[in-house]
Amino acid sequence: MHRAEEFGDLNLGMAMGLIFDARSARLYEAWYHSPQGRAMATLVTESIPALLDPQPGERILDVGCGEGNHLSLFNPSLYSLYGLDASPLMIRRAEQRLGNNATLRVGRAEDLPFEDNEFDIVLFINTLEFLDDPLAGLREAGRVARRSVFIGVTNSLSWYALCTKLERFFRKPFFDHFAFFNLWQLKSYIRAAYGTVPVHWRCSHTGTPWIERIGNYVPEPWHLERCPFGSFLGLCVPLRYTLRTLQQPLTVGLAKAKPSVIEGMTMGNAHRNRRSSGDERSLLV
Repeated sequence: MHRAEEFGDLNLGMAMGLIFDARSARLYEAWYHSPQGRAMATLVTESIPALLDPQPGERILDVGCGEGNHLSLFNPSLYSLYGLDASPLMIRRAEQRLGNNATLRVGRAEDLPFEDNEFDIVLFINTLEFLDDPLAGLREAGRVARRSVFIGVTNSLSWYALCTKLERFFRKPFFDHFAFFNLWQLKSYIRAAYGTVPVHWRCSHTGTPWIERIGNYVPEPWHLERCPFGSFLGLCVPLRYTLRTLQQPLTVGLAKAKPSVIEGMTMGNAHRNRRSSGDERSLLV
């Protein structure tokens, strides 16, 4: 596992906390197929149609796409798919997996190499946890997204997060550069990045047996949307652009207009006529 600064010669991921190498990629792949990883996959699969409602023909960007696990959930015949990751290794693996079904490139989440509003939807799934500057990443996602930003994170208020934090006292965890977030922290980041916008969210409790048993007795809407203590959180942020009018009166002074050429000629003729008239009257006296 390498820190971003170790890739200075590639000029990649300098603001990111972690760039995956072969070892960290294997660890992540093992996690992705674990109960916790399957919980995230279930959350994404359920939340995308419920929260995002992607429309045919829309352009979708997955920031931190890894090996393309999340892009593979979309039908490439219906959507234009794009993926970005700071790790050249992960991009190569995504190319092997997705082939021509997605356009992939190496780049940083905090400095996306795309134009404003270039995509309809931007995905941020298990990416925010690895960034040194999550706010910069969210702002960039909002810059290139026209309609919505989808965020999937590990919940800091979950039993899984608590066990992971305790594990760090006894042995080195799989990822030593990994942050947890809760619903209120994410809402604070979203407010700082996008202003006052609506936030829709769902929660996944899969992966902890005793929580699963309790969840069987909880109504589905409450279980998924109103209980913020599950292992993973999925949030959809519909972007809105507001026009704010300036409520202050204009106080800038206006410069006095210079006389025009015609006005100058007219005034000059008037002065000459006045002098001529005076001379004529003096002759008559």
